[in-house]
Amino acid sequence: MGKVGPVCGVARSQLGLYADPYSQFGALTLELERAARLVVDTGLHAKGWSRHKAVDYLRANTALGEADINAEVDRYIAWPGQALAYKVGELKIQELRARRSRSSAQDSTSESFTSRFRQRVATACGARNED
Repeated sequence: MGKVGPVCGVARSQLGLYADPYSQFGALTLELERAARLVVDTGLHAKGWSRHKAVDYLRANTALGEADINAEVDRYIAWPGQALAYKVGELKIQELRARRSRSSAQDSTSESFTSRFRQRVATACGARNED
């Protein structure tokens, strides 16, 4: 399976699409990488980190390979705030989904909404269990 975006990872977890905790390991690893990218983005642009320090941080705190580490650091050097914007967008989507879910709980079409949501997640993120 390819990389799972943060919204798909959260949706898969909430919908019980992981067979067991081990199945969720990949999604958790990617969440750790996103957190490390936030640290690197902030370190480079707010703390004045060198490229070397950012590379060392990702090497010590993620499972990324050397080529991916270099590409990530170069991306955040060239695109300040990208990791933060990505995370803010993820949190906003989660907030809107939670708001919709709360309003749906009071609505007789709640089951219909849940069914449609499951279908969209299955289509966008893939519904297969992670083995």
